[in-house]
Amino acid sequence: MTRRAGALLGCAVALSLLLPACTTTSDPVDPEPTSSLTPTPLPPDPPAELAELSYGVFGNEDEVAAYEDVVAVYNAQATTVEVTLRSWPTSEAMMRAITSGADVPDIYQVTRGELAGVVDSRRNVPLFSLLENRNISYGDNYPLDTIEAFSRGNDLQCMPYGISPTVMYVNTDLVDFNRMRLLGLPTPDDELRGWDIEEFTAAVEFATRPRQKSRGLTIDPTLEGLAPYLYSGGGTVFDDDTSPTSLDLSSGENQETLAQVLALARNPLTTLTDTQLKRATPLEWFERGRLGVLAGDRSITPDLRQTPDLSFDVMPMPRVGRTTTTGDVTGICISPGGSVQRAADFLVHLISAEGFAPVAEAGYIVPANTSVARSDVFLQPGLQPDNAGVFNASVDSMELLPLTVGEPILTASVGRLVARLFTSTLPPDVALLTAQIDALSRPILDPTYEFDPSDVPSPTQSPTLPGATEPSVP
Repeated sequence: MTRRAGALLGCAVALSLLLPACTTTSDPVDPEPTSSLTPTPLPPDPPAELAELSYGVFGNEDEVAAYEDVVAVYNAQATTVEVTLRSWPTSEAMMRAITSGADVPDIYQVTRGELAGVVDSRRNVPLFSLLENRNISYGDNYPLDTIEAFSRGNDLQCMPYGISPTVMYVNTDLVDFNRMRLLGLPTPDDELRGWDIEEFTAAVEFATRPRQKSRGLTIDPTLEGLAPYLYSGGGTVFDDDTSPTSLDLSSGENQETLAQVLALARNPLTTLTDTQLKRATPLEWFERGRLGVLAGDRSITPDLRQTPDLSFDVMPMPRVGRTTTTGDVTGICISPGGSVQRAADFLVHLISAEGFAPVAEAGYIVPANTSVARSDVFLQPGLQPDNAGVFNASVDSMELLPLTVGEPILTASVGRLVARLFTSTLPPDVALLTAQIDALSRPILDPTYEFDPSDVPSPTQSPTLPGATEPSVP
């Protein structure tokens, strides 16, 4: 090999090893030409098309605005999906639209009463594996009753989202516990722990001021209105809350409770009259500062906050025996189809502290996620009511009524008789009326029962209603 050939081979090896360039001594290599032009960069890849995801909600304008904030926060972070909000004024309106042919949103809210129809129509997918795959554990942060309420077939069908326990709203100008104590009247030791029926009665009577034309209370004359008191007194609304075959108002426990509660509800001096109720709703009387206490859920709090010169707080429902209340739950379902995984990702955001913040701040529901419900995002120190923790305490003592309590056919059958229990003049015989109510409910609730009119007690069968000649059965 010649010296020149050896030199060329050495350079080739050096280049192949990415070593500095070398030259031969006999034949220098010219440098490569340079240019002052900047290379044109390659255009970026076009962005991937965002997948669309629809979220169905219901509520008033302010509630929907909070859900819009939730969606906006998620869309600002998401890179592959765009969520659009679809809203209806009520859950019934949403379900009517869906059952009449409207597209089911990819993820949507439901009430507990709508769950059976959703599952039976296969408009949802079970959630356990979807949440497990995303390392979401709900055992510690959700009350067991809410999980059970949305479970079927050993799986979680929809995710609990909002809770609505019934509490007692109190006008703190009319019900002044400090003044009551000075007068030696019975008052609760701890407002967060609640009051018994004696303390409650004293507060109602104290709030009744003829010169100010204020009344103490009104109780909704329905099964739902009576239910918190019946459960507190150790009774139930139905003979069996799981598989009811009859109402149970005539039971011994309920008779004792009704004797105490109806004595208060019938008092024409402390209760809103029929004339007043025709002029305005109980909520409107409360907003006017003319009603001492009002049973309600969290949904009325934002409106009460906007009422000028209204000072209010909340307390647990009064105890006839044990501390308890009633309420309901809403949930979130995922539709079957190609968007299940994306919807599950969005669900994780909805139930997170960040995702729940706008809804908790809006104040219409108690978050089912207890860690959010016990945070200042929901409790909102500095805003009415001061004792917002009562909502959380009431969730812990809440009974979920059987869904049959609101069935239209049951209401049509016994509603008039239930309302008669509250008659303020010439009080009806409670034992007779409740026996009639229970008897009339049985053919509705028990499909095996063959109705016999003689099973419904008549006034002539009641030893405690002398002189009655007209039948009370509608």
